[in-house]
Amino acid sequence: MSINNEKHVKPVIIGAGPAGLTAAYHLGKKHIKSQILEADSVVGGISRTEVRDGWRFDIGGHRFFTKVPLVSELWHEILDDGDFLLRPRMSRIFYKGRFYDYPLKASNALKNLGLFESFLCVLSYLWVRVKKPSDVSTFEGWTVSRFGWRLYRIFFKTYTEKVWGVDASEIQADWAAQRIKNLSLFKAVVNSLMPRRNQKKITSLIEEFEYPKLGPGMMWEKCHELIAKQGSEIFFQNSVVSIKHSDGIATEVVTDTPDELTTFPASHVISSMPISKLLLAMDPPAPEIVKNAASSLSFREHITVALVVPEEDGFPDNWIYIHSPDVKVGRVQNFGRWSPYLVKDEKTCLGLEYFVNEGDDLWNSQDNSLIELAKKEMEILGLLNSENVENAYVVRMPKAYPMYDKNYFENVEIIKEWLNENVENVFPVGRNGMHRYNNQDHSMLTAILSVENILGAEHDIWSVNVEQDYHEEVKKV
Repeated sequence: MSINNEKHVKPVIIGAGPAGLTAAYHLGKKHIKSQILEADSVVGGISRTEVRDGWRFDIGGHRFFTKVPLVSELWHEILDDGDFLLRPRMSRIFYKGRFYDYPLKASNALKNLGLFESFLCVLSYLWVRVKKPSDVSTFEGWTVSRFGWRLYRIFFKTYTEKVWGVDASEIQADWAAQRIKNLSLFKAVVNSLMPRRNQKKITSLIEEFEYPKLGPGMMWEKCHELIAKQGSEIFFQNSVVSIKHSDGIATEVVTDTPDELTTFPASHVISSMPISKLLLAMDPPAPEIVKNAASSLSFREHITVALVVPEEDGFPDNWIYIHSPDVKVGRVQNFGRWSPYLVKDEKTCLGLEYFVNEGDDLWNSQDNSLIELAKKEMEILGLLNSENVENAYVVRMPKAYPMYDKNYFENVEIIKEWLNENVENVFPVGRNGMHRYNNQDHSMLTAILSVENILGAEHDIWSVNVEQDYHEEVKKV
């Protein structure tokens, strides 16, 4: 396909997160100007860095690690090498009053679980070798079949149910395949019980990662500047309300702004907004069966409660997974351990993450109530004296995680098929755009490959790999 900007019909990009900005930047490198439509007032999406009173904190944590050279090169093309820090990775699991190293280390596991409990975990695993769960298509069945019931309940069940808000038996195994395929929690325990000569290779998560010194938002703020120099423009507070199409081609994108409806003629549409919203915006509309598929897709929202505390009240981890069922918080970040440039002298900022549904009690809670909850739960966990909290902030992020319910794959396939047949110049990209829990680098890759497809390539965007590529094998020594 060719694009002639001289005719003033440009590609329209929906969303100014990592995928959308990458698409715009990659088009700009090909001397193609684009128009980027962003519903929010800032760039970065879930990868933005929130700034409050001089404090900078992520919406979650965003490691810069990839096995995709093209993406790594792009990161260092946008930011100077001096803008990156090489950070040691440290994270733990908190469960029933004890901390477990993550990835699990044998000595630590034995100390916390005890020899008897470790033995029971081994027996549990051996049992599922004989009698596997009846349904391994769910997160529960998939995980139990690989780790046994006891390790599943200790290290996977509670946290996963916090993230998704439903029983682990209702979550599809795709989630597990993307996030924990190569983790060796079981092997670490088993290896600890075996003579060293019999210990096998284990898989470990990376031990260090790159990180922009002012947070991931630094990357996308700089990318915004570069895009502007290329001649492309971001239109903020422009929410897409309809996409007009005819003869198999999307021709216009209509947005709602605080003042009026605005129409953007489009040669192509690259969309990182939720694929369900994309489908429902089509004008003329898709058939009812397709609209029903779109309406059936759902998301989880994310709340960060950031607590400013003295540096000594922090912890050595970048983040801690909270598996304890007696608190609602799912993960706690220590932003001072991500970068000293995010915090102020002798202070740090702890980010408590809550996974919620838009409109539920937590989502609708007043900020003060959420702050009090966060302080209370940190005391329950024994991680903080609430009296030491000097300031606090709340950030809500809608549609942070696409839900992997039992029908999501079928529904996405229905939408994909209709889009391919009816609007061939529309390209869904990124996490929400594809309803797939892609990481930042893979979201960027889908955008790059979509641009190449616009220019004549034939990449299969939906085959872009996900989390399992993040693991590396190391020998047990």
